[in-house]
Amino acid sequence: MSQLLKRTLLAATALIASASAAQAGAITVYSALEEDEIAAYLAAAKTALPGVEVNVLRLSTGDLGARLIAEAANPQADAVWGFAVTNTMHPDILKQLEPYAAKGLDKVPAQFKAKDNAWFAATGYVGALCVNTEVMKAKKLPMPTSWKDLTNPAYKGELVMPNPASSGTGYLQVAAILQGAGEAEGWKLIKALDPNMAQYTTSGSKPCKMARAGEFAIGASLAFVAMQSIEQGYPVKMVIPSDYAGYELEASGLMKSSKNKADAKAFLDWTLSADAAKLYASFKEMTTLPGAPQSAMAKKAGLPADLTKVLYPMDFAKSAKEREGILKTWQATVGR
Repeated sequence: MSQLLKRTLLAATALIASASAAQAGAITVYSALEEDEIAAYLAAAKTALPGVEVNVLRLSTGDLGARLIAEAANPQADAVWGFAVTNTMHPDILKQLEPYAAKGLDKVPAQFKAKDNAWFAATGYVGALCVNTEVMKAKKLPMPTSWKDLTNPAYKGELVMPNPASSGTGYLQVAAILQGAGEAEGWKLIKALDPNMAQYTTSGSKPCKMARAGEFAIGASLAFVAMQSIEQGYPVKMVIPSDYAGYELEASGLMKSSKNKADAKAFLDWTLSADAAKLYASFKEMTTLPGAPQSAMAKKAGLPADLTKVLYPMDFAKSAKEREGILKTWQATVGR
């Protein structure tokens, strides 16, 4: 192992100390959740799982996927936690997961878990438009409600969105358009949007941050970033596209190769617990657990309490299977 990798592992590891070292069971969990989330969740899990030592290696979605594939012949993790389901469905990753009906999984709606229980998602993130109301007013621009609205020439140079080749957020937005409109009409819509796009960013959150700063009128980004921006006092209105509102699930699952499946299962059970659900609202716009509370920040931003009414029903298996082809077509169609 290189020194850089060692430093990365040490820096990314969050540790729950055992209440009784003699009885402690250690597990290694790979996650793409944000570091502040991981710290908050594990602090709560420590009380519920006093005999379990959870070592978390946190990597970005792309890096984590590459690591899991590279380690396929000799897996190092006991569980995967909060990893984009589109990436989880990569054949070389999916085959490493062992079906497990975690405690409480029966209450999770079918669209948020695998049919064979190889993965489940307690949380997710939603694509949304961040609209700077002051810029819109100053430039006398109409308030958009959909992707189709954004093809209006009046928005030329006022839009920014993530590049799907480098951003999971950008990919979920493009995938939703293609699935919702159909391939031919979807690419036609994407082509029609391109003349109005000032730029495509590498980050999913950056378009919203650029819009709230007044650099552009509208940033296609994430609902949670829009909610934060509104909470922090920026002149932002969050718009969930009425036509194709894409989203991504953050999947968790048990590794077949785990040497401590009992404790790995106990940890996965905890991620579906009522205590965990209470915490998710502080970090997520989307929680799949029934009865999970909606945050005051979400209510203030106007996020629907029942997201199933506004989200396009994504086919994640299709999204995963077609990813390479979609990105090649994107490069040929948009080319920037």
